Amino acid sequence: MRLNLTLSPNTDPVPFDHLHKLTGTLHKWLGPDNDLHDGPSLYSVGWLTGGRAEDGALTFPDGARWRLSFYDDGAAKAALEGILQAPSVFAGMRVTEAQQQTTPAFSGGSRFDVDAPVVARRRRDDGSRAYLLYDDARADDALTRTLRGKMAAADLDIDPSGVRVRFDRGVDAAHTKLATIEKDGHEIHHKGSVCPVIVEGPPEASRFAWNVGVGELTGSGFGAVK
Repeated sequence: MRLNLTLSPNTDPVPFDHLHKLTGTLHKWLGPDNDLHDGPSLYSVGWLTGGRAEDGALTFPDGARWRLSFYDDGAAKAALEGILQAPSVFAGMRVTEAQQQTTPAFSGGSRFDVDAPVVARRRRDDGSRAYLLYDDARADDALTRTLRGKMAAADLDIDPSGVRVRFDRGVDAAHTKLATIEKDGHEIHHKGSVCPVIVEGPPEASRFAWNVGVGELTGSGFGAVK
């Protein structure tokens, strides 16, 4: 299930690095005992849309749009309850409208535009992680591995061997983007790809990806799809 949120205009500047504020707001709505912090993120957090840069920050004079998607409908309903109780977001913005959207009935594999940069990585021999961008064919294996892992975590009744994820490299406007999150008081920079993705497999795989996103860190503001 997806929540399509409309936010009021901001009254204070919105910093460019505000992903942690978005995820913090979501977990505020879910409550302190929510279990979405643990294990693979079976949900995805999109980016705010409708803003423009002004004086070293972002502003949303006409308000913003924000998508939140959940594999578990119960989590979506819990978030909606939290919104009704405390609709404030940050920088003076608050939720003025929340529309529920059920998962579409896809007919098979699907192509998705992305709602946030997609993070794909591989592990080096020394244990560190290397970012794989949209123009690197190895990224497809990383995206596929991540989605299959989430399918297993969700006990999805799909043969994982028939599911694959890849970047649509035929798009001229594809590009990379660096974004920052905060964790335990430290800034962490992640490099992702703003490039459509193609999910191959049965309809259930597309439905799953529509909710949980693709790639890593979907619960931190990466990999959400439209």
